[in-house]
Amino acid sequence: MSDMITADLVDLDLSADTKEAAARALAERMVALGRVTDLEGFLADVAAREAQMPTGLDGGIGIPHCRSEHVTEPTLAFGRSTAGIDFGAADGPADLIFLIAAPAGADDAHLTILSSLARQLMNAEFTDALRSVGDAEAAAALIRGDEAPAAGEGASEGAGGAQSPSEDSVAASAAASADAATASAAAASDAPSASDERPFRIVAVTSCPTGIAHTYMAAESLENAGREAGVELVVETQGSAGFDRLDPAVIADADGVIFAHDVPVRDKDRFAGKPTVDVGVKAGINRPGELITDVRGKAARGEVTAGAAAGGGTPVERAGESGDNYGTRLRKWLMTGVSYMVPFVAAGGLLIALGFAIGGWEITKAPSVMEHFSWTQVDSWGALLLQIGQVAFGFLIPVLAGYIAYGMADRPGLVPGFVGGMIASNIAAGFLGGLAAGLLAGGVVLAIQRIKIPPVLRGIMPVVVIPLISSIVVGFLMFVVIGKPIAEAQKGMTDWLSGLSGTNAVLLGILLGLMMCFDLGGPVNKVAYAFATAGIAVQDPSDSAMKIMAAVMAAGMVPPLGMALATTVRKKLFTQTERENGKAAWVLGASFISEGAIPFAAADPLRVIPASMAGGAVTGALSMAFGATLRAPHGGIFVVPLIGSPFLYLIAIAVGVCVTTALVVVLKSMRKPVAGAAATEAPEGAGSPKTEQKQPVAA
Repeated sequence: MSDMITADLVDLDLSADTKEAAARALAERMVALGRVTDLEGFLADVAAREAQMPTGLDGGIGIPHCRSEHVTEPTLAFGRSTAGIDFGAADGPADLIFLIAAPAGADDAHLTILSSLARQLMNAEFTDALRSVGDAEAAAALIRGDEAPAAGEGASEGAGGAQSPSEDSVAASAAASADAATASAAAASDAPSASDERPFRIVAVTSCPTGIAHTYMAAESLENAGREAGVELVVETQGSAGFDRLDPAVIADADGVIFAHDVPVRDKDRFAGKPTVDVGVKAGINRPGELITDVRGKAARGEVTAGAAAGGGTPVERAGESGDNYGTRLRKWLMTGVSYMVPFVAAGGLLIALGFAIGGWEITKAPSVMEHFSWTQVDSWGALLLQIGQVAFGFLIPVLAGYIAYGMADRPGLVPGFVGGMIASNIAAGFLGGLAAGLLAGGVVLAIQRIKIPPVLRGIMPVVVIPLISSIVVGFLMFVVIGKPIAEAQKGMTDWLSGLSGTNAVLLGILLGLMMCFDLGGPVNKVAYAFATAGIAVQDPSDSAMKIMAAVMAAGMVPPLGMALATTVRKKLFTQTERENGKAAWVLGASFISEGAIPFAAADPLRVIPASMAGGAVTGALSMAFGATLRAPHGGIFVVPLIGSPFLYLIAIAVGVCVTTALVVVLKSMRKPVAGAAATEAPEGAGSPKTEQKQPVAA
């Protein structure tokens, strides 16, 4: 394998003043060496990762990174800024910027090498040496490990015959901390101690969305803080290269647990029954000493967890720092339920749509396929598809409630959540009842977990006691206390929607169109979609519910179709990568996949999102005004035969697409031309530097 970083990938006088410009400057060096095949596509992947969480770290470090299909081999570029660049760190701008590019299918050895850099960044001598190094070759050698850090002195040119470490040695180095910690724990039990009490023992898990940098930086930071605090701390890094599970004996002997993660902890049940601190991965990097103090305090107070939801009821799919406000946590809980419900909606909706397409509207009156099914009759196949789809739709409310509770309390919340959701479905409490049942179930489980339980009973709590008690409580509340009022509220809302006509219906269409296009598949989009699908997830949906479903699907098709049309009529406003994305957006938009516009929105949100929302609002309003109806919750143009007033429906979509296209073209025309687009528009042989760099790579 070629060196991951060379002098050509080092810029000791980085002049960029924004993180986007810094990433571009360093990425251009990767493109020039053939390490990155598509500059704009790679930068879009970097921006998408940056949008999940800022990559600035305390101590003047910025570490933008991503896994991308546009990367040919693991590559690291380094830039040093005099003025400093804001990467979102709490202590101010970064002067040391590392851009890490990993292939989408990088193997374990490559990712181990990347993780070793992350650990080095926790070494003050290493970062001091980088700030003082005098030339690019020496900086590259220092990062590779050819030269030992010498803070305050510039490294001399040439490594004097020093040898780059092999992949095996780097892998061994990256794993050494866990092995050393385990060995020290064993030695501590055998060797005589100066104190009668053994050291406090902590096990930790670190992980981040890409599993390349922050995962290992948090591990190194926690291990260093543990040594300073005099505690035995062993870390399990759940990175992209996979993870080696901690020895169960080490977990059993631990006095506390620290989770520093931005993706769900795998096999979290292993740590149940321990004092637990649950935070985002950056907290593990920036304040490890505080986390150790917190977990020791919980242990002293006897605060233990009864189930997998360690850390005071942290959502399973938690992201971000601890201390999220209630609104943020509530959104995460609800989105957990919606995200698990959507596949049932898609599968059930398409099956129902196929059933109608094959058997016609009268297929709803067909008998059960258990009573009558003929292999040679088309209507029997239509009835089969329809009835399977209806069964899938029957899970919508229980799944929504069950996984809201799961988001709040992890696995112990599933049983009461599903029970409450099924009750909501049976008593016609609908979408509102599912939301209430999920929140109730999660809250009840979290309350039970706060009760101090004798150690002898902890093993049966998640399996027997919590499901039993929480199901009784949730069932009582749903049947006797709040179920009937919610069902009446649901009926009232349905009746109100059924009575909407004229201006009111158009206004609702505008609102739904704006929501569908605001975040292109994000939480707001999913709320509008869940609202629409819940209305038709009944045996005989009302006309107004089918109008809402039609407006929602039409508006959701507009952003990708609008961007596809814009890349066709005004190519010069878009980069070559965006034009290629535009071709795919035709199919995605026609299939009602709003996410097809995300690459455009990520690259230029201030122009793309407002244009998309305007087009979606127009389409939603026209769809409602035309009275178009839709019973299938998915399918795009492929379910047009199932749409009421299909011609007017397609006109509504076409008008919205034209509005989005016109607005995005106007807004983009008001800015300077895109550098990447200009380069790709240049004729062959014109001498454009970007063209000359990209042509060999494409070949």
